[in-house]
Amino acid sequence: MTDQPGDALDDAADDAFDGAPDETPEDGVRPDDDRPAFRLGYVPGATPGRWARTWRDRLPDVRLELVQTEVADAPAALAGRRVDAALLRLPVDGDVLHAIPLYTELPVVAVSRDHLLAATTEEEVVTADDLADDVVWLPADDVLYPAGEAVPGRAPEAYDDGAGGVVEPERPATAADAIALVATGVGVTVVPMSLARLHHRKDVTYRVLDGGPKAPVGLAWLVEGLPDDVHEQVEEMIGIVRGRTVNSSRGRAGRERAETEEAPRGAADARRAAGRRDGGRGVGRTPRPRGGGKPGRGRPRGGRGRH
Repeated sequence: MTDQPGDALDDAADDAFDGAPDETPEDGVRPDDDRPAFRLGYVPGATPGRWARTWRDRLPDVRLELVQTEVADAPAALAGRRVDAALLRLPVDGDVLHAIPLYTELPVVAVSRDHLLAATTEEEVVTADDLADDVVWLPADDVLYPAGEAVPGRAPEAYDDGAGGVVEPERPATAADAIALVATGVGVTVVPMSLARLHHRKDVTYRVLDGGPKAPVGLAWLVEGLPDDVHEQVEEMIGIVRGRTVNSSRGRAGRERAETEEAPRGAADARRAAGRRDGGRGVGRTPRPRGGGKPGRGRPRGGRGRH
């Protein structure tokens, strides 16, 4: 599943925290709520709200806590059991984490409203060639360009500080910082579409970067070390994000239904087994008269006789 402009992902402003306020307060715990909790981490730009709603409908007895984590910290949050599962950027270390891909985001170029690319329509895309003369600021938490991969445009250059010194440009720490820098008109940045939406500003717009690197998002959890009850909750979340129905045999409701149906089947099997031990005659049955008719109307054993 690939994110397309305006459709595949929920609007970040509406969905990024949807479900969190009425599920838990700001500190994450209600004093009077003694339900067991399942902690779902999510990185900036990920949108857990739609799945949080489904969780509350299906498992009202388990509190869902949404925990935002930074991109670089998400694997450590899972390893340290600060969260039980997480929506994060792929790939992950397969020796430590299981992960299933959910969707893939498109890369976008964020530019100031005064930039030439801002004059294009929102449906138009840009290419790497369109950025040839632009300084491209990649944030330190960039997820699109691994080390060594070519970045479009020009890298920020060192400059004279006016006092005989040379100043190395400081890389923006986060996507939000990069977009704020772009707003000043000193260059552009490339980020996943959800982050451009999340950090939306009136003085910045964005266009899809055609042929740019995609940004996959997935659900991850520990390979080892989860208690049985948490592992079952992870399975429930897997079912939810994969779109399984509430009655799926792999979900709690399906298992409970199967156990309920198993009891009558077990009783029926016991009756059939007792019947076989009884020679097939059945247990507790009243023998019927021979001849199949009412008593006294059967044929005499000696055949027909003359009187």
